[in-house]
Amino acid sequence: MTMLFKMPTSAGPESPNRDRRRFLTTAAIGIAAAGATSLFPSYLASAATGDAIRPFRVDTPEADLLDLRRRVLATRWPERETVDDQSQGIQLEKIKPLVDYWGTGYDWRKAEAKLNALPQFITEIDGLDIHFIHVHSKHPNALPVIITHGWPGSVFENLKIIGPLTDPTAHGGGAEDAFDVVIPSMPGYGFSGKPTGTGWGPDRIARAWAELMKRLAYSSYVAQGGDWGSPVSGAMARLAPQGLLGIHINLPAVVPPEVAAVLAAGGPAPQRLSTEERAAFDALSAAAKMGNRSYATMMGTRPQTIGYAISDSPAGLAAWTLGHPGFTHWTYDSSDPEKSPDEVLDDITLYWLTNSAASSARIYWEYGGGRSPVLAAGEKTSKIALPVAITVFPGESYQAPETWARRAYRNLIYFHKVDKGGHFAAWEQPELFSAELRAAFRPLRRPI
Repeated sequence: MTMLFKMPTSAGPESPNRDRRRFLTTAAIGIAAAGATSLFPSYLASAATGDAIRPFRVDTPEADLLDLRRRVLATRWPERETVDDQSQGIQLEKIKPLVDYWGTGYDWRKAEAKLNALPQFITEIDGLDIHFIHVHSKHPNALPVIITHGWPGSVFENLKIIGPLTDPTAHGGGAEDAFDVVIPSMPGYGFSGKPTGTGWGPDRIARAWAELMKRLAYSSYVAQGGDWGSPVSGAMARLAPQGLLGIHINLPAVVPPEVAAVLAAGGPAPQRLSTEERAAFDALSAAAKMGNRSYATMMGTRPQTIGYAISDSPAGLAAWTLGHPGFTHWTYDSSDPEKSPDEVLDDITLYWLTNSAASSARIYWEYGGGRSPVLAAGEKTSKIALPVAITVFPGESYQAPETWARRAYRNLIYFHKVDKGGHFAAWEQPELFSAELRAAFRPLRRPI
């Protein structure tokens, strides 16, 4: 099997950074940071209160890129797998071309420029630096939205929706559908700080996001999330901080407790499931039997152990990242016409340069030792009273039935199944994803 994208031939070195803070420049330097300072002077004024929001710019040391390239080119490959599928892990013939390109053609500086073209900031919340992108719409009365990524994603997975959300008139929408967009890096991910103690699960992250939106002076806002962003957004809705109007999720936690118990035990499908419900059960059951969540089991029980391995080997990090079925599907099997190896490597390289393999894995340990976030979050949905909106994408790990969704969320205001897109929907189908957010949150907007 071969990759569906063609490897570019342009050359450009690559490489690692051992310390996140080596990226940080607290002064307002560079185009993006300087522009951000002039756009948002209130950020800098908050310094006197201890809630400082500092302009941020990515500036990767060249030595780190040279080191990464050296490591990639020195990769010691194992023999190929002894099967003709992915039952033993990512296949050699799939990953080797990607890693070879990483060492000979990929250019991180282009990814760095994409980030630096956007207003980025750092602020300390609950003792931890939080990195975030904040883009204001040019349209008045824009609705603020905070969007949470997951693993093995990053802020990169949400960059394509910034334009459609902040400038809907240029993307088939109306000015009344505009959003102000806030995209934070989760704790332990990217340029956010790495927790030095335990407790940074979805609830604590939800409280940090509420504080961030308060610090940005938003009196009302909405939240969105897929993958880990779903439990985080769900926790926000359950905690219901002042100003939160509702949430949209694209990996909904709707599996009924009695069905979740059967899935956890590996039992047969319960009686009296509808055709749609049985299909959802079968998809979840098959995923478990095929080992599709083996990565989560390891990170949920031994995140430090896996950190030693993939913090020292770029090829190992790439292989581990591609152990996520959704990421593998998008990389090799999806029909996304704009997909490129550079996009895949932007994300993987961010993990390498920030040395966040172990720190990003720990949220799985925090959340029940490898239990499925979808099943675990489903135990708490009855406590959510705020409006909830759901979009179901066909390439997701399971197709959430509307019957389960209405049972799980008592205030479900929007449920829609679309015809394309997968686990990384914002990355794969940015225009469709943005249109879904416009439709989902339209009832929550205040009349102009």
